[in-house]
Amino acid sequence: MSGTPSFLRPSAAGLAAVAGVLFLGWPWLGRSVPEIGPLDPLLAAAPERVETIRLAPGQTFGEILARASLSWEEQNSLLLAFREQANPRRMGVGTAIALRWLVSEGRLRGVDVTLSRDETVRLTKDETGWTSELLVTPVTVDTLYAEGTVEDALWNAVLSNEGLSHLPAPDRAWVVAGLDQVFQWQIDFSRQVRAGDTYRFVVEREVRPDGSMRSGRILVAEYVNSGTPYRAVWFDPNGDGQGTYYDEEGKSVRRAFLTKPIELARISSRFSNARLHPILNTVRAHRGVDFAAPTGTPVMATGDGVVVSAGRQGDLGNLVEIRHPNGWLTRYGHLSRFGPGIRAGARVRQGQIVGYVGMTGLATGPHLHYEMRRRDGTAMDPLAVRLPPGDPVPSQALARWAQESRERLSLLERPPKAPPARMAQGPASPPVPETASRGGR
Repeated sequence: MSGTPSFLRPSAAGLAAVAGVLFLGWPWLGRSVPEIGPLDPLLAAAPERVETIRLAPGQTFGEILARASLSWEEQNSLLLAFREQANPRRMGVGTAIALRWLVSEGRLRGVDVTLSRDETVRLTKDETGWTSELLVTPVTVDTLYAEGTVEDALWNAVLSNEGLSHLPAPDRAWVVAGLDQVFQWQIDFSRQVRAGDTYRFVVEREVRPDGSMRSGRILVAEYVNSGTPYRAVWFDPNGDGQGTYYDEEGKSVRRAFLTKPIELARISSRFSNARLHPILNTVRAHRGVDFAAPTGTPVMATGDGVVVSAGRQGDLGNLVEIRHPNGWLTRYGHLSRFGPGIRAGARVRQGQIVGYVGMTGLATGPHLHYEMRRRDGTAMDPLAVRLPPGDPVPSQALARWAQESRERLSLLERPPKAPPARMAQGPASPPVPETASRGGR
């Protein structure tokens, strides 16, 4: 050990001392270690008591604060802090307001106001007064695969699909509506479904901690109708979040017009040159298609255009007429009321709500009367018109389309493995911090 510094070399005396300690301590190694018996449970009082109040009709946030024995100055400070996150005048009936009391002092230490399933305003009192922060419900993004066979209706098949049983009923209903929107130009799910039809789809969704879906998008879907397969792949050619669906060859599955202005509606009367009018009891032409639906059901514009008129017109009651760029005119009758901003001269987009189902004019029950007319005024059967297609994948995006469509179509071949959970990102859902604190008084 010539190379070891002298102060690191063990001396004989040191080794002897260690050996002595080990020798003297050896008898204790065989003895049992004393144990402490089980302790009686100690019940500690919760430091905080939470009282939840729901806003009643005609009640204000200020009234609830006054009942909490807050002085006028404190109420004013708390409301000023709340206004940094939300408008107290827009709090709806049933809004949950949680008052958090400090038990030891009997004073209000905080207030939580649940604005929605995704946002809560937390108000906290400190030595300077009241401050506020906006708590955003965190979400994870996952990918969901499902497949099944249709016996009678797509609605029943999806809602009863065992692979989707863990989804809340509203989320399964959203899937049905999504499939109807994707394939509405190829298949009329109200009249063309056949027993034995099959479906497969992959959904990317944002999921809250309670398992409900905040938002979602069908990435790829297949529906086989009477042996004929239809496929649709979501693709965003401009990268702005405003993508659409294309078939395997890159052709748009959209058309210049929707096949119907109401989702999953039942046809109650078809286009006819001689129909017995249910009220007048006379034979007359029926120049449109009637869709039966409950009062208040949203009615969509079937194509882009400009509103020619929106008002009451004879037998059709409340009527909206839209002129489209290709010369077509569409009409929507018996509406209970008009959609937001729908008036003569207003521009509308395909799928925009123009009104709500009603039974104004001559009608025996709530339904929508829908017409399509050519430039010369000739009425055409909306169920028989060959609708022009939408634009295909732009040439400058073909390379990216080839890669992304291949990847998404492959997801249909087998259930995809769940990707690692991550916070929602991207144009479809801008990243939001879990807490966005803004001090206020």
